[in-house]
Amino acid sequence: MNTMVKGDILLRRFSNKDQMRLAELCNNLNIWNNVRDFLPFPYTVQNAIEFINLCENEQQPVTFAIEFKGELAGCIGLVLQADVYRLGAEIGYWIGEPYWGLGIATTAVELLTEYGFNQLGLGRIHSGVFDFNTASRRVLEKAGFKLEGIFEKSIIKNGRILDEYRYAKLNNKLG
Repeated sequence: MNTMVKGDILLRRFSNKDQMRLAELCNNLNIWNNVRDFLPFPYTVQNAIEFINLCENEQQPVTFAIEFKGELAGCIGLVLQADVYRLGAEIGYWIGEPYWGLGIATTAVELLTEYGFNQLGLGRIHSGVFDFNTASRRVLEKAGFKLEGIFEKSIIKNGRILDEYRYAKLNNKLG
């Protein structure tokens, strides 16, 4: 499955046509402050090209562009776990600042979670959120994720030691 849709929101594979808009959206300190340091800042067109190439080479599609009303609005993906955790994945996402507060992230999380459970056979999807990111915590809660715990002083971002809020959703179809 290469696309998922609900209302005005479409999850699809990234393509080269996304390079400029991806660089535009990601080159934003407000985005970078809320994601892992894996995302470079400043974010250049070259970074976008390299990221899109990585996505295009995925054996199993797990990283998707989020479109809202036909425009690239963000990114969402699963990091498949291995070994005894192989029925699980971590979900991560970001929405470009012009699209904040429109419910896009919640719908995207719902779509990708359904894909993970129904297409990939996952039993559990989890996510970690920086303590100050209440909007992302609310997204997960609205998408049916439950708070499993708070990992105190487990993250360093921008030189600050932070707590991580850990959320998960289980696939009730699996035993």
